[in-house]
Amino acid sequence: MFQRDMDPAAYSASDNTTLQLVPDDTAVATALQWLEEMAEREQWPFKLRFALELSLDEALTNIVCYAFTEAPAHGEAPAVAVSFRRDGAELAIDIVDNGRPYDPTLTVLPPVAASLDDAQIGGQGVRLMRHYMKRIAYRYDQGRNHLTLVATYEV
Repeated sequence: MFQRDMDPAAYSASDNTTLQLVPDDTAVATALQWLEEMAEREQWPFKLRFALELSLDEALTNIVCYAFTEAPAHGEAPAVAVSFRRDGAELAIDIVDNGRPYDPTLTVLPPVAASLDDAQIGGQGVRLMRHYMKRIAYRYDQGRNHLTLVATYEV
């Protein structure tokens, strides 16, 4: 079980590949540390590690910053669960939250800037996730956003 500088109670007792988070200023750093520990333990290649860490960072940052501008329905406390699973050569990160619905697979990407001078800060996270992930899937079910990021383990 991952325990470095963290409360072990933050992890599901039955499955150490699930992380329960409160969507606050520490959520993204906590999740990245959790994923980094897993990557080290499983000795993922740099490219795979970079792709998953960047995509998780982008997705969680959007959730923390925008999904909870209003209180969740039914009086629930804001919550995010991040889990990891492997199916052969595919590695998947599932992110489930009870914030405002948002489907990043439908996001229309802004045009790529012609030069650095024309580029605007922000708004490129979904583009980066689409570039680095093999597949991104989204569904909204019973008041929960379900985002799945899939990468391929290449040796």
